[in-house]
Amino acid sequence: MIGLPSGITEVERKAVKEAAESAGAREKYFIEEPMAAAIGAGLPVTEPKGSMIVDIGGGTTEFAVLSLGGIVCSISVRVAGDKMDEAIIEYIKRKYRLLIGSTTAEAIKTTIGNAFPGHTLESVKVKGRDLTMGTPKVLIVDSDEVRESISEELNAIVSAVRTALEQMPPELSADLIDVGIMLAGGGALLKNLDLLLRAETKLPIKIATDPLLAVTVGAGMALSNLEILRNLKR
Repeated sequence: MIGLPSGITEVERKAVKEAAESAGAREKYFIEEPMAAAIGAGLPVTEPKGSMIVDIGGGTTEFAVLSLGGIVCSISVRVAGDKMDEAIIEYIKRKYRLLIGSTTAEAIKTTIGNAFPGHTLESVKVKGRDLTMGTPKVLIVDSDEVRESISEELNAIVSAVRTALEQMPPELSADLIDVGIMLAGGGALLKNLDLLLRAETKLPIKIATDPLLAVTVGAGMALSNLEILRNLKR
């Protein structure tokens, strides 16, 4: 079972198929990653009502509206966890003249990063190389600074959610008032991201039980029960 981005072209699909054959796969099944994430998150993708999944991975964020086993509309943007890490690196470099690595940036994001102001201000020690002196240096960074550093990426995600909502048929839009939007992928674990999207969309925002594994779980469910795959529109 191979997960494909929702915006993949026929040429790219053929290349993936040939790669699978070269790897020795005798049987190949394809599923679009937003659909796999929705299945793994427990959304009723085959029912005649609308549901929406936002899958925030490392390189891309996938937005998809699903109904009757198909993807009604989808958007893919190259803004996700990796871009946030890069933004944190650049922010600290620009503001403090301190160079940090991607591992440190990710640790900052996952420990004190947030998408919406909380009740408490958190802080963390950051170790890196002083670009002025060339020597090791330690400083304190707080959660407000981290949120400021990734504000552009957060705005891009909010904008894409709004675009997906605007593209939805009106009758499916009405369904979201009750069921809301489901978040999946590692980026869904960013603190208060659900609060940000709830404030911007006025819709209920839910996070998958295991957002990191939603795509994998959904693909596995489809592979173990191919009837699920047959009920999907392709």
